[in-house]
Amino acid sequence: MPELVNHLREALLAGDVETTRDSNHGNAAAFAEGREGYLFGLPPLKTWTLAEVLAVMAERVGIDPDPERSTGTDVIDPHKTARALERMRDRLRQAAQRRERVIVATGHPAGIIEVHLAVAAALRAAGCALLQPAPGAPFASPGHYMGRELPLAVRYIGGVAVAAERGIALWHTHSPDGMRAMLAELDRLGEAPPDLVVADHGFAGAAAAAGLDVVSFADSNDPALFVGEAEGRVSVTVPIDDNVQPHHYWPVSEFLLDGVIGGKV
Repeated sequence: MPELVNHLREALLAGDVETTRDSNHGNAAAFAEGREGYLFGLPPLKTWTLAEVLAVMAERVGIDPDPERSTGTDVIDPHKTARALERMRDRLRQAAQRRERVIVATGHPAGIIEVHLAVAAALRAAGCALLQPAPGAPFASPGHYMGRELPLAVRYIGGVAVAAERGIALWHTHSPDGMRAMLAELDRLGEAPPDLVVADHGFAGAAAAAGLDVVSFADSNDPALFVGEAEGRVSVTVPIDDNVQPHHYWPVSEFLLDGVIGGKV
């Protein structure tokens, strides 16, 4: 555990991360206001004030709970990250032992996808069924990329669902509609939903809203999944900077997958 905590700090995955206080505070306020793009497809069960959202984020992430401070720096407590990874590891071990049916998905195809790829490979090696429903299914995207809507579709890379633009580029997305299309396809085919979803952003939010067992990753400026965890709708949300250089996540994958297939990956 100390080695992991040190790595989280050194790689800026936790500790003094690059995500600013302005981003943390502003996104928490947008979530409290109910702005759709910040809900990740998981509207809260009650109205949350800004102070309440920040209190949850302070408890589960380690950021400053002060609603009056909106500028400067902020932190992710690496010990909270490590403890959440332990809880996620326990759930992944259970999935491997039971050979569960699993969906793995990420809205970050240039960052934390490194962990998702490792999880998908380990669970598959352990005998889990790695579901890949609705490949190529189109879904809506927020229009904040260069001021335009992107024609996105579900695509699988190493068994991990991502958002692709016409098969020529992978895109960061918060949209829950990709997961909604995936679950709708399983339902259309008369197949059972997955036993577990390992995801982030809207992929995780939509799965949790559908009542599925979800373990997730989220940055300090993405409160929706932490509030979802506080409401008992997300099993685990790991606080971590989700978009640093992908190679920095490898020690996280090693820690997370220890024992999933009888040893470290």
